[in-house]
Amino acid sequence: ADNKVVLKNVDMSDDMQKVAIKTTQQALELFTVEKDIAAHIKREFDKKYGPTWHCVVGRNFGSYVTH
Repeated sequence: ADNKVVLKNVDMSDDMQKVAIKTTQQALELFTVEKDIAAHIKREFDKKYGPTWHCVVGRNFGSYVTH
């Protein structure tokens, strides 16, 4: 499996990016469904950094987010 982690459009500190990569690698070991991988990453970031995070996982997706 191709479990390469790529961060795109990032507005986070270097340390936070390292946590994102580690959390994503963990999620890829635990889950196979992209929705579950994204949910795990989002929950971990909400716990560590407070709400509200958005996480998109996969090669093909669309999104529309406002806040």
